[in-house]
Amino acid sequence: MSDRENWFVGELERRGVSRREFLGFCTAMTSMLALPASLSARVAEAIQRAEKPILVWLEFQDCAGNTESFLRAGRPTVAEIVLDVLSVDYHETIMAAAGAQAEEALQKVVGDRKGHYLAVVEGSIPTFENGAYCTIGGKAAIDIAREVCGGAAATIAMGTCAAYGGLPAAAPNPTGALSVRDAIPGLRNLVNMPACPANAENITALLVHYLTFKDWPPLDEYGRPLFAYGHLIHDNCERRGHYEAGQYVEAWGDEGHRAGYCLYKMGCKGPVTSQNCPRVRWNSGTNWPIGCGHPCLGCAEPDFWDKMTPFYSHLPGPPFLGPGYTVDRVGVAASVGVAAAFATHGLISFLKRSREKPEPAPAAPQPPDSKKGATL
Repeated sequence: MSDRENWFVGELERRGVSRREFLGFCTAMTSMLALPASLSARVAEAIQRAEKPILVWLEFQDCAGNTESFLRAGRPTVAEIVLDVLSVDYHETIMAAAGAQAEEALQKVVGDRKGHYLAVVEGSIPTFENGAYCTIGGKAAIDIAREVCGGAAATIAMGTCAAYGGLPAAAPNPTGALSVRDAIPGLRNLVNMPACPANAENITALLVHYLTFKDWPPLDEYGRPLFAYGHLIHDNCERRGHYEAGQYVEAWGDEGHRAGYCLYKMGCKGPVTSQNCPRVRWNSGTNWPIGCGHPCLGCAEPDFWDKMTPFYSHLPGPPFLGPGYTVDRVGVAASVGVAAAFATHGLISFLKRSREKPEPAPAAPQPPDSKKGATL
């Protein structure tokens, strides 16, 4: 066994993670990535033998929410170890160095390890006034991004601001904020991980795929990994049945809200938002916004701050039914349809029981009249 594998196995033991738990984690990651179950062994071997990839994390116009999410990959515990496989050589929020010392560390990685490190960008990149709205160490964010991402083996645009521009790019966009893709056209090996913030489980799965295959998983038209953004939230929502039955929350705290009815009328953007929140949830799988009674805001979609607002007003019409429909009409139609279905089911059941009604049993023979034939 190599020293590298010895290190990893030792780390598992030190944290009290059994071999069985580790293999279970690899199986879960294989399933999450929509890979054949037979590849779980390859995932396990790749993680154990992986060289420590060097990661450089840049923060520009951001709130550090993705950093917080990155530090909370806790389900299962092995996720923390996968993140520890990375050598985070530069991250302003968590690194011990500061000032000139920190910038020297960044330049050393970019200069000595060109083409052999991963770059993560958190936050949008301002471009107006030659990038003067965000400077670090005397350099504009746009210049830092071009240098660091241009020399990286691959780049992750972490969170909605980096992937699409996010809140800083919302109209009127006074700083000229752009996404990584728009600020650095033609950037190779870029993957977008939007959401506000990106889910720690998805970050872990993305890194597991990279460690295993040295490449990103299949992406959609927006550069998002399909395993995490390949289905609408509406498709897997636990309140979907109430939507189809025309059962909606009409006001916060009403009976429908307490009963878990559909939040579409309260502004839920789940029908037009692609993400796997209903399956992976948040806070180590504890819950997710809709599960807590709050509508989806559509934060994983481009320009969500402009297109999805006002957040607590529903979309013009329900999904999949075309123009001219309103959610109220659909609710009534769905209710009538459900009632009709129950009525039809009752009628069919009645007719079926009638057809299957057994023939009346023949009358039991009457005992002879004791007076008839009686002798005196």
